[in-house]
Amino acid sequence: METIHVADQVRYSWASEPLQDGAVLVGRDRIEAVGTFDELRARFPRARVRRWPGALGPARVHEGPLPKAPTPRERIHEVLKLGAVAILEEYVDSPELRAAAERNDVVVLPGARPAMIGESGRADLAVFDATGACLATVCAGRLVHRRR
Repeated sequence: METIHVADQVRYSWASEPLQDGAVLVGRDRIEAVGTFDELRARFPRARVRRWPGALGPARVHEGPLPKAPTPRERIHEVLKLGAVAILEEYVDSPELRAAAERNDVVVLPGARPAMIGESGRADLAVFDATGACLATVCAGRLVHRRR
């Protein structure tokens, strides 16, 4: 099922200007379209709509040591709660942690890279409130974290 994600602000990158009335269409694990909400709603009338308060943009790359937690799975979930869906290889300190990342579709990168939203790219999105707290994380098209 396709989902249109709409937020108060939508950004292609965290350094870019917000897209006015922006929205992102996600189908399975890919971004199918980026544009205004009205445009996407007209093109994809059957898509469900998720409205988020705050700013929606590309999910982040976690560039430091992973948060401490009792298990590798919980360490990965702590990263997802921060709005990140990628970690750096230098901080993957065990085969169990790598396996937990793979099971959760978290990408292990050899080095940092800029995060961008682009059509046909993997649907990795994050929503942040005005204080910078992560409200939601979408990893490969799946909502994996939602702050209540």
